[in-house]
Amino acid sequence: MPAGAVDTHAHVIGPPPYVEERSYTAPPALPAAYSNMLDATGMAYGVLVQVSVYGTDNSLLLDTLAAHPERLRGIAVAPPDLPARDWQRMRDAGIRGLRINTLYGGGLGFDMLDRFEAICLDYGWHLQFLTDARELGPLAGRISKLKVPAVIDHMGHFPAAEGPDSAAAKRMVQLVRDGAWVKLSGAYRLAPPPYAETVPLAQTLLAAAPDRCVWGSDWPHVANYDTMPNVGDLLDLLADWVPDATQRDKVLTTNAHRLYGF
Repeated sequence: MPAGAVDTHAHVIGPPPYVEERSYTAPPALPAAYSNMLDATGMAYGVLVQVSVYGTDNSLLLDTLAAHPERLRGIAVAPPDLPARDWQRMRDAGIRGLRINTLYGGGLGFDMLDRFEAICLDYGWHLQFLTDARELGPLAGRISKLKVPAVIDHMGHFPAAEGPDSAAAKRMVQLVRDGAWVKLSGAYRLAPPPYAETVPLAQTLLAAAPDRCVWGSDWPHVANYDTMPNVGDLLDLLADWVPDATQRDKVLTTNAHRLYGF
């Protein structure tokens, strides 16, 4: 593992209350367990994404960032009408972006796009998208025209079996060519083990934007009802996604440091 490696996508989960409109109820995944996973895999840094079961209550996320200010950054999901002091408090705590989530209850959707773009512009943040690339349609053009960086979760979150020549894959390639970032993550959401079907898609996206690809574990793999992946296996898969060792180190370090400010 290269020095300074970053896991750019994980969640922490504590006790209820959870939002009623959630799509799943996840078992606890406490901050100490995440720190242990980072240590075990040789990761220097991590990025925590607000988990949808908490809706817009970022308390656990912010508390975890406060306890690890040098090691962790965060992505929030927050009501758009917060006062400026709360946005600044999030910025000071290590929040580096806001997330739009159209796939799971508890997230906020594309109706927040204009407001979130303005907030991100004010605080030097990016906009992160958990959505199915097959369903973007005209919104892909809007994302390409954002005044802040766009980050697409899990390579577009569509079945990898559709292949790199599918309409969804071509849409993802166009987005990253237009300036979006992409998380090489969530293999088990795109294909069954051993995830070989994800390799052509990952390599296609890497070729389109080698400077805007980052890697994420997606620990603790919420809303996964099949074989639970091992993070070590997912890191081994990264060697297939990014065969060149120098480029792989860049995905794990340089690119992620630039996006999250480590």
